[in-house]
Amino acid sequence: MNSYDKLTRQQAQEQMNLYRKVFTAVRLLDAVDLRLTGNNKTKEYQMGELNHCRCYDCWKKSQPCENCISRKVYQDRIQRTKLEYKENDLYEVTSRYVEVDGKPCVMELVRHMSDNCLIDAEGRDKLLNKLTSYHDELYIDALTGAYNRCYYEDKIKTSTQKCGVAMIDLDDFKLYNDTCGHDAGDAVLKTLVLMIRDCVRDEDSLIRYGGDEFLLLMPEISQKEFEERLEKAKQKINEADVPGYTNLHLSVSVGGVLSEASESVEDAATRADKLMYQAKNRKNMVVTAGTEQEAGRQSQKLEDQENIKQQILIVDDSELNREILSEMLHSDFRILEAENGEQCVTMLEQYGTGIALILLDIVMPGMNGFEVLESMTRNHWIEEIPVIMISSENSEPYIRKAYELGVSDYISRPFDAKVVFQRVFNTIKLYAKQRRLIRMVTSQIYEKEKNSRIMVGILSHIMEFRNGESGLHVSHINRLTYLLLERLVQKTGQYHLSRSDRELIATASALHDIGKIGIDEKILNKPGKLTQQEFEIMKTHTVIGAFMLKQLTAYQNEPIVKIAYQICRWHHERYDGKGYPDGLKGEDIPIAAQVVSIVDVYDALVSPRVYKKAFPHEQAMQMIMNGECGVFNPLLLECLEEIQDQIRAYDTTPQES
Repeated sequence: MNSYDKLTRQQAQEQMNLYRKVFTAVRLLDAVDLRLTGNNKTKEYQMGELNHCRCYDCWKKSQPCENCISRKVYQDRIQRTKLEYKENDLYEVTSRYVEVDGKPCVMELVRHMSDNCLIDAEGRDKLLNKLTSYHDELYIDALTGAYNRCYYEDKIKTSTQKCGVAMIDLDDFKLYNDTCGHDAGDAVLKTLVLMIRDCVRDEDSLIRYGGDEFLLLMPEISQKEFEERLEKAKQKINEADVPGYTNLHLSVSVGGVLSEASESVEDAATRADKLMYQAKNRKNMVVTAGTEQEAGRQSQKLEDQENIKQQILIVDDSELNREILSEMLHSDFRILEAENGEQCVTMLEQYGTGIALILLDIVMPGMNGFEVLESMTRNHWIEEIPVIMISSENSEPYIRKAYELGVSDYISRPFDAKVVFQRVFNTIKLYAKQRRLIRMVTSQIYEKEKNSRIMVGILSHIMEFRNGESGLHVSHINRLTYLLLERLVQKTGQYHLSRSDRELIATASALHDIGKIGIDEKILNKPGKLTQQEFEIMKTHTVIGAFMLKQLTAYQNEPIVKIAYQICRWHHERYDGKGYPDGLKGEDIPIAAQVVSIVDVYDALVSPRVYKKAFPHEQAMQMIMNGECGVFNPLLLECLEEIQDQIRAYDTTPQES
């Protein structure tokens, strides 16, 4: 049962007089005051004092805003406190329910949070951290701590500023992931960011632009310092040890330009990207260009950089054959040679995508051409580096097998020099166009996915606002879902979840509680334990959410709607069949719902609610592992334990004093 003061009018005035010694403004509001419109203004408001709610909308419109805590307190009789900004001033607003002469009222206490109110630096830092946590959730890459692509798209892309813009790409990142695993790849990315930050200034910004591609912005920097810092970063990365993987030796390809004040960052990044791809021809290289004002002085330098020759690897056990091909191509390409398959693989490990094309013989001692192709397939090189087979073996079975193993072209000896050159040139040009097309399509897909995430986020935060939650629950569920899915696919291939599948599930997870919009607020925000009848009503939010999605008849075939339906309806099912609403058991529960179920329970435990305080991470994990929150898939429990360090990064629960 809620407790509140029952006062006479005189007692209320005496209490308010005491409060005025501490608070900036003190008001007693009744039902009329809390529906303040037109001429129905309180006397204190007419006198120019703060109105009952400190938010900007209320001040501007001279009427109660929809997030007025005093109106909520009047309705549910629970004391509430919130912070409000008015222009550059911060206010603390506390509302208390009281009865004055038997009449329901709200006593509102407003305090101006001046610098003197923030007693010490530690307290001020905690407040700032709390207020900026949502910004960090949106714009900070969880793995590296750099800004993420959303930050670039939302804040940086169209801005115009005079600065150094560098595109930094990690050489052979796919190789690290494929040979050493994703943990090694994560360690490599963290090391890369640490090394770059050691070489740049405090005012510079580092953005994780893609998987292993970073954008560096260095405002108001000279050409000389820009180039020196990029070279220093390249060298530091090349000399760095990756913790736990000291056998890995890193290198980066860097393209950099100085932008004009009128040039957008996007345009400058495009120019830097082109130079970065030139740098990748040799790897572990920095290629830069000057500003447009320096175009005259830089024109020859830029021309030289544009003409950096692409590398071709000729693989043949015959020295004569290598010399013939080299003579045909050396004036337009840089030539690398290997006399057998083993040397070819070694050079691929060294140069990676710095090799633009391979001319490969079939019959060689040791590892033959087909075995080289099989090795390239295992290491995923064949996806990035085109191969033209040149051989005197021109029988149909040989040619068919070569194409089956992924060669782009097949040339039989004897051959015409002009034909060989043209096929080499056309193949390299085709692959370059494909890479540009992939980047363009990827950018368009990102824009579409970003808009989808925004709309889903808006809908889910509307639900959170009604549910009285922090506003971060949906964000936590999204990130924790993705983390758990990543670990799951690393651990087992049982569920066949592609990267796009995992991203789709993480996005759809935001709608897991959308059905709560159909639950009475008195039950939804009840501070105490629900009665059995109330709990049965609460459980219907799963069916309500699924029904709402089922009504979207025009979108029933959309994957995100199908996944969201599974999550909404079954995220409260349990592995032993004792969940609701359908009592599904084991793998009858879709894996999307299983994953969201466990992360939803975790975040609910570590977050404060109207009916409980937040549990610390360790206690929450123990409760889940002990089965206090129901039975979960044992494999998912193992995955949850294994990502504990990453989970802690998202635990933004305020500490209780």
